Amino acid sequence: MKGIRQLAKHLDISIGTVSRALNDKPDVNEETRKRVMAAAEELGYVANQSGRSLRQGTTNVIGLMIESSKETVENSDNFFLGLTGGLQSVLARHKLDLVMLPCPSDEDPYEYLKRMVARRVVDAMIISATQRIDRRIDLLVKAKIPFVALGRSSSGGNYTWIDLDFEGVAASAVDRLVAKGHRRIAIAAPSSDINLGYVFVDAYKQSLERHCIPYDPKLVIRVKSSEQGGYQAGHELLLLDNKPTAIILIYELMAIGLYRRLVEAGVVPGRDLAVIGFREEPRAKFLQPALTCFRMSLRDLGVELAETLLATMPAYAKFYPKGARNTIWPLELVPGESDAFFLNP
Repeated sequence: MKGIRQLAKHLDISIGTVSRALNDKPDVNEETRKRVMAAAEELGYVANQSGRSLRQGTTNVIGLMIESSKETVENSDNFFLGLTGGLQSVLARHKLDLVMLPCPSDEDPYEYLKRMVARRVVDAMIISATQRIDRRIDLLVKAKIPFVALGRSSSGGNYTWIDLDFEGVAASAVDRLVAKGHRRIAIAAPSSDINLGYVFVDAYKQSLERHCIPYDPKLVIRVKSSEQGGYQAGHELLLLDNKPTAIILIYELMAIGLYRRLVEAGVVPGRDLAVIGFREEPRAKFLQPALTCFRMSLRDLGVELAETLLATMPAYAKFYPKGARNTIWPLELVPGESDAFFLNP
């Protein structure tokens, strides 16, 4: 691999001319530019991006911070991979790179992010798994680093976020189940302090109130957001004296664990218990009966995240005239057979 000095020596032209040709400057004639590009390819020249970044004060890298735990590893195969496809399709337009920043489960996310900010490893950030009070948001606001939060929070004041429509999921699911005669409706909510759990439970309570159904805290089953969490939710549900006739799940992999526990107990989803899931996970497609679930295009969500982030960055804002805006991302209800039965009045 040759450097720019060796490339200039090979062509017997100045380093400055080679540099301008490689950077597509208008003051280099086309014949010289072609010679430089051909020689660069022949000699395996690769630009020193770190040096260029130091001169420009940028890295041309966007960071996506995620939680690295057993649960996120289980979920990441479909959620974050689907998301990054959309993110990269937008960032590639501007020759920007995407890096994953996995925060270990045993480290404070705030301290992890503070270290990344101090090292200036990225030009901008997308943070996920936002907490109800999330110090990462305050940190990024104070550091004046462009960012978008995947999820709302009570922190940070005025900042840009995109959140899934958890209120709409809760309202639609409760309405659908009530229309089928259900009044004992349970939900499986995250056991962590992630803000989506608060949003989801609050919307669930409001939906019950709309239908004049009293709220029973025993029907809010808090478990980890994983297949094992779904299994645990099913186990706790079976232990209740006054059992629910329906359950709403907030994570897709929960349905797999839930089905397994119900089958062990001889309880048939769609006949003995109505189940509504969240998003359509590839493995969940093979569940029987077919799962009624809310789904979305992860790629489209990734595109929206990237375009919203770039709209906050002065160098790219002109390409995205809609500007940075907060967005509630809709989900589509896909009817299945897991909530097919009607209760007798």
